[in-house]
Amino acid sequence: MSEPYETLRLEVADFVATVTLDRPPVNAQNRALKEELVRVFDELHDRDDVRAVVLTGAGKAFSAGADLKERPNIAGNPGAYPRHNRLTRASFDCVMECGKPVIAAVNGLAIGAGAVLALCADIILVAEEAYLSMTEVDVGLAGGVRHVLRHFGQSNARLMIYTARRITGPELLRMNVASACLPREQLLSAAQQIGREIAGKVPLAVQAAKKSFQVTEYMPLHEGYRFEQSQTVALASTEDTQEAWRAFAEKRKPAFKGR
Repeated sequence: MSEPYETLRLEVADFVATVTLDRPPVNAQNRALKEELVRVFDELHDRDDVRAVVLTGAGKAFSAGADLKERPNIAGNPGAYPRHNRLTRASFDCVMECGKPVIAAVNGLAIGAGAVLALCADIILVAEEAYLSMTEVDVGLAGGVRHVLRHFGQSNARLMIYTARRITGPELLRMNVASACLPREQLLSAAQQIGREIAGKVPLAVQAAKKSFQVTEYMPLHEGYRFEQSQTVALASTEDTQEAWRAFAEKRKPAFKGR
């Protein structure tokens, strides 16, 4: 098992991992938090006792984004920006590339890199008072457009980026960015319940479904569906798929082993 984390908390129960960003006061993403995000999601990718992941924030913030206090140490330092940008990409990619579905429980403000982190999840739930905001134009920076475009329509994406407006929970639901908008006190339990639902399915099939989303996102329809069919062929001979078929025929609950 991994060493303790300093900027986040990890709990695992019922095959669902809950990762809580915990860097007071607003879970700003400094180098340490980014490095620990990569470490925890790489760990969860490989853990057999984890089949889904919930990502949330401690306190009233999901994440206020990049820690701008680190910027003076980056500017003018040769090689610092490539290293910074590489780690930033990795801290987002590890969520998207984790083999287990990730459910973002956006409990409060999610600004800049915090909004992007939420948008990297497979499923997004938001608290009623939560909001996403891309404030790069307010501080003379740029970034996040491609992630925003994965979830927002063209006009709303541009409105969000150009104005740095706060897009609130109910608006995110209306825009089909979030799957649910809930009172804050119900948010985490709802996300964990979805995680338990996912954990009850054939583990390798869920992982194959996530891989299909990753691989086929920008593929033409014909090639994308052919890839999915190859996933089905590979799954057909696995122990868990055979167990799912037997359980269905015998009208009983299946017992999956993750292989």
